[in-house]
Amino acid sequence: QVQLVESGGGLVQTGGSLRLSCAASGSIFRGLLMAWYRQTPGNQRELVASISAGGSFTNYADSVKGRFIISRDYAKNTVYLQMNSLKPEDTAVYYCNAVSPSQRADWGQGTRVTVSS
Repeated sequence: QVQLVESGGGLVQTGGSLRLSCAASGSIFRGLLMAWYRQTPGNQRELVASISAGGSFTNYADSVKGRFIISRDYAKNTVYLQMNSLKPEDTAVYYCNAVSPSQRADWGQGTRVTVSS
């Protein structure tokens, strides 16, 4: 069964940076539109950034546009999220998965990002 393992979260001050990683255990995700999502308590998971199967096309939520960069490494079967100029409102648990619900694996544990003011 395909597993997704997110890492790289932590505590950072406002204006700081973090790089999140999402390692997939199976190669199936290489051909899929992938995304990073985030969730805060009491709220639904929201899509933060997505990247095409070929890696050429990316899309971002307005709240992170210009600050976050999504990328993928096919050799490592890993998707990254470079987060810069972090704000307290970026505090959340971050997850990765396919964009299409029918193609998603079970959600991983996520990685917690806390931005202090």
